[in-house]
Amino acid sequence: MKKQLFNSGWKVERGVKDPFEAMRMPAGNETEVQLPHDAMIYEKRDARCESGNQSGYYPAGTYTYTKEFDVPHEWEDIQVKLEFEGVMSQAMVYINEEFAGSHSYGYSQFYIDMKPYLIYGEVNKIRVIAVNREKSSRWYSGSGIYRNVNLLTGKTVLAEPEGIRITTVDLEEDYAVVTVDAVLTNTDTKNQVVDLQVILEDSDGVKVAGDINKVSLPALQTMSSHMRLTVSRPRLWTVEQPFLYTCRIGVTDHGKALDESAETFGIRTLKLDARQGLRINGETVKLRGACIHHDNGIIGACTLEKAEEYRCRKLKEAGFNSIRSSHHPLGKAMLEACDKIGILVVDELCDMWNMPKNSNDFSFHFSGQWEDEVKRLVAKDYNHPCVIMYSIGNEIPEIGRMGGRVQNRKLAGLLRSCDTTRYVTSGVNGFLAMAGGRFTAEDFGMSEKQMEELTQSADQGDEQEAKEAVGSEALNDVMGDIPMEMRDAYSLHPLMTSQLEESSCELDVVGLNYMTARHEFEHTMHPDRIVMGSETYPKEIPALWRIVEQNPHVIGDFTWTGYDYLGEAGIGAYHYDAMPKGQGIYPDRLAYCGDINLNGCRRPVSYLREIVFGLRKQPFIEVERVDRYGYGCLRNHWKYGDSLDSWTFPGYEGKLARVKVLSPSEEVELFLNGVSLGRKEAGAACEFAAVYEITYQPGELTAVGYDGGAETGRMSLITAGAAAQIIVRADTVKMQAGGQDAVILEISMTDENGIINMWEEREVTISITGSAVLQGFGSANPSSEGSYQSMTCKTFDGRLMAVLRSGMEPGSAEIKLSSDGMEDAVLQIPVE
Repeated sequence: MKKQLFNSGWKVERGVKDPFEAMRMPAGNETEVQLPHDAMIYEKRDARCESGNQSGYYPAGTYTYTKEFDVPHEWEDIQVKLEFEGVMSQAMVYINEEFAGSHSYGYSQFYIDMKPYLIYGEVNKIRVIAVNREKSSRWYSGSGIYRNVNLLTGKTVLAEPEGIRITTVDLEEDYAVVTVDAVLTNTDTKNQVVDLQVILEDSDGVKVAGDINKVSLPALQTMSSHMRLTVSRPRLWTVEQPFLYTCRIGVTDHGKALDESAETFGIRTLKLDARQGLRINGETVKLRGACIHHDNGIIGACTLEKAEEYRCRKLKEAGFNSIRSSHHPLGKAMLEACDKIGILVVDELCDMWNMPKNSNDFSFHFSGQWEDEVKRLVAKDYNHPCVIMYSIGNEIPEIGRMGGRVQNRKLAGLLRSCDTTRYVTSGVNGFLAMAGGRFTAEDFGMSEKQMEELTQSADQGDEQEAKEAVGSEALNDVMGDIPMEMRDAYSLHPLMTSQLEESSCELDVVGLNYMTARHEFEHTMHPDRIVMGSETYPKEIPALWRIVEQNPHVIGDFTWTGYDYLGEAGIGAYHYDAMPKGQGIYPDRLAYCGDINLNGCRRPVSYLREIVFGLRKQPFIEVERVDRYGYGCLRNHWKYGDSLDSWTFPGYEGKLARVKVLSPSEEVELFLNGVSLGRKEAGAACEFAAVYEITYQPGELTAVGYDGGAETGRMSLITAGAAAQIIVRADTVKMQAGGQDAVILEISMTDENGIINMWEEREVTISITGSAVLQGFGSANPSSEGSYQSMTCKTFDGRLMAVLRSGMEPGSAEIKLSSDGMEDAVLQIPVE
């Protein structure tokens, strides 16, 4: 079917209290919006918000979207459908006030057949009620129609949306064999015989293979057609060179075009075993992985293509080659970005099965809908070469019970029957599996208090299963605080092994969350078992990666988390003036545990990871905030360290400073203003770090690495002068009109010499004229107040970010950034 965006001309009604009110309320309070649109990010944060730190104190709500559109008489002879790529979190769709369909899972796509409800030759109206309740997710979910809506049109015979599957079945030295399966539907009451033409093109549009199948289609029936094609001298899709082809489908009847469709795909093969690990095109690949949530920071859950590509690029530049979607299916825009940029994907089905983790989560729909959601996941992912694994769930407590083990087998089996080309995994948390079973503290070798903490239930309502659910915040607190030695001992406990055994046997790859001790242990019990760290603490990367490198059956590691995100607020934040009892306290908004912060800047742990991965030879200097030296602070395992790559702390001259030099070299030497502060061991033997306690003096701090006495690299930090200028870097030189493109501005406060001043906090105002609008403006501060839609914001660690969305008409956008006492920074972006 022909596909085009249906994102323009929508209106949204905000502040609606319930779905019934949404249906009966009079129009007049709507706001015009361009989809994708996250309604939650525009809400005022509230310390009393029921979802609390889970959503970053953003309240949920019900939002009504309406759109009027012309329906020509010509549509009487064609098929018309709508695709919603994502509506958070329960959607009701009405066309001309007739109920047309609904969908319950906010993270998956769904289709609406419009034909029965259209009035031809008139203006028609669509109404979408998006119901998002408090505690529907354990993180910031966003609200409303936050992903694309697509209009699909086709004639009497059509290629079904998501009905084309392209598979690399053989890969030889100089050719590849590719199969194309297409699902065709005859909507006519008469039998049809059509020609199905398939053409494969390279990135330059040059035909590399093709053929035509004759297909007989009985009236009102759906049939599939299979074709086998050979591509000579194929260019393979790899992380390093993600080459994409296009498959064009044409359906004709005696030369008359009936339908057309196009899919991008990559030619690549996957192999998996415990002796050589994961192989892509015959080459072993270790997964340098990052868990990510779905939001785009200061623009919330709004899924703009440019924002997804930006995150992908930043992750890859930091050394990651793979992501795990946490804990829901990735959107199509992110999958396309991963295909294009070269990022491998472990796509996760859900965060819960039949045992709730929150009072309004998907568990209450799961039992009746899991089969459909598995099929949607595969249909969405199949042609994306970036996808290498499906995860059937995250930290599911039921795997400690018979019902959960049976569900585990059903999910894995259905995924394999839907897609034989990829592998099945799961994010297994043994502590939750134990809590999901029936054990006493004595059985598990715990004190009663420890067992009570691990099995503590959150207030989940009246449902019996909800009463038995493990409170997500309580669990995160325990998981973040439990001593590593105790964690490892519990991970290897015989009862833990017993609880995990059956579910693990069903997985192609056993994903282990925070159970590092089991990575090698699993191999001793099952020599053919394959393992990965599906979720791990950031500061453990030196030990974790050593295990990955030394064990072929351990195929990679996924840190929590690669990119900072909204919600689960305060899990990695540093509070020196307050001691939160749980993960965070208002006004915490961000998790603040990402290798990359919300403004796209790499934090020190990112450079440690790059060194551990073997991708960086130069040393890296990180300095704990000198103004916080000696302060008390609650720390958990997600907090790597409250440090910066800065040597600017005015007013703290003569005070103690803790400096860490990260380096792969055998030794490092630290110099302050040209004076050596001594050499120390570094490299793998010292977890790639050497620590210095020195006295802060402004000037130049330099670290030098040595192997065998020879210098291998150096890095310097120079004290910045007073903030004197605003430096703006745009991620693109132009935008496309139409409201779907964006430009991302990285904003820095520097001294006269261009050195970023991370100390001064400056208020910056942005103004925009021309063909663009502000989509978001904010800092990476985990605990800031205010709105990301405000035109004024304070810097955090010397930086800000702005996202501008293109206008509907061509022209140009002029952006001006102002701060008292500084010259304005001005730039123009053409909008074509």
